[in-house]
Amino acid sequence: MTSHTIPPLAAVNGRRAWIMLVVITTLTTAGMTVVLPVLPFVVLRYVSNPADLAVWVGILETVNALCAFLMAPFLGRLSDRFGRRPVIIVAGFGAAVGFVLFGLGGALWVLLLGRVVQGVTAGDLPALFAYLADITPPEKRARRFGVLGATAGIGTMVGPALGGTLAAIDLDLPVFVTAALAATVAVLSIFLLPESLAPEKRIASLDLRQVHPFAVFRGVLRRPELRALMLGLVLVGLPFGFFVNNFSVLGLDAIGATPTAIGLLTACVGVIDIVIQGALLGLLLPRIGERGVVVSGIVTQAVGLVALAAVASVLAEPWLFAVGALTLAAGQGAATATMDGLLSTAVGDDEQGWIAGAAQSVNAAVGAVAPLLAGLLYAHIAHASPYVLGAVLMLAAAVVIGQARFASPSRPGASAESDDGRGVGRDAEVRPTLQP
Repeated sequence: MTSHTIPPLAAVNGRRAWIMLVVITTLTTAGMTVVLPVLPFVVLRYVSNPADLAVWVGILETVNALCAFLMAPFLGRLSDRFGRRPVIIVAGFGAAVGFVLFGLGGALWVLLLGRVVQGVTAGDLPALFAYLADITPPEKRARRFGVLGATAGIGTMVGPALGGTLAAIDLDLPVFVTAALAATVAVLSIFLLPESLAPEKRIASLDLRQVHPFAVFRGVLRRPELRALMLGLVLVGLPFGFFVNNFSVLGLDAIGATPTAIGLLTACVGVIDIVIQGALLGLLLPRIGERGVVVSGIVTQAVGLVALAAVASVLAEPWLFAVGALTLAAGQGAATATMDGLLSTAVGDDEQGWIAGAAQSVNAAVGAVAPLLAGLLYAHIAHASPYVLGAVLMLAAAVVIGQARFASPSRPGASAESDDGRGVGRDAEVRPTLQP
């Protein structure tokens, strides 16, 4: 599956692989976020009752996430079998087709079809995370996940600002720019991205019975070093999903925000990601450790959600809306990058695609629930209710992670066969448990 024009990683400069990973991650996140400021405004054109806008936005994102939930474990494990490049390339072209359909629109079913296509091929993030693990020693992964998160922050900063600006020209233009960026990622991956997974580190075969999401979850839950982290991902992911999929609607309803204003605020979220993950994370990890970073990041997100609940209920002020969003983003950047690093170091070299696919599948499962749940709570209970519930879930996540016991393999890639739901066994030896 490796292109004849691009040699394997062993034959190329590792610095080139890292640079290309940074470039592709930046373009991927920029492409994903260009469309965020205009999504509710595009959907509004096809909704007969404006009061149902939050629900329809939730339905579209739930369908997308459900498709990703079903496919992410397969695509992640596929990258363990054939390498990371093929999955990244397919994901890029799939996203391009999906967003072209979304931009063409014409009816809600066309928008749904576009989200289905993009969701089915959404294997880029698991493959990119596994790629990072391939080229980074275990002890440096948490820090490098932070750096990669900062580069994603650049994309998050540029994408929404670009989307908001383009929306002033034409509402559909940001969607087609998103498609173009996704196609650019695929083309760059074909010609410039070296393969990171050496043939000798790939799994020998792919058992389709063991890559459906429920088998993957069963395998994860049987491993105590992964169980608490995955539960933490769920408890953190739901509230952040409420925010991502509903904050444009909240901004429109509470403070009369325009697509340009939403885009600029989302760009500021990218700046926060750059500062937190690119600079502060490197200072915090040696001082308070992975657990301290994750717990403090989760609590910070809870504070941001409380501020947004206040905007939705008692104090509809633009400054508080901005403070809530940026506080939430600061906590999310620190906590998520560190949790990604902990997950990566808890498995072997031949499992990086598997664990990245499992994490993406968990995120997708959360993404299938969060948008629709947020829309229903927002429309039928109270505008503040998704954010109040989110703050409670964040505090529960802080308790889970604060009391968890984490372990990571001492010899990544040295696996013994066991029946844990994915056809690859756990490492026989583990590193000492991380203490609080």
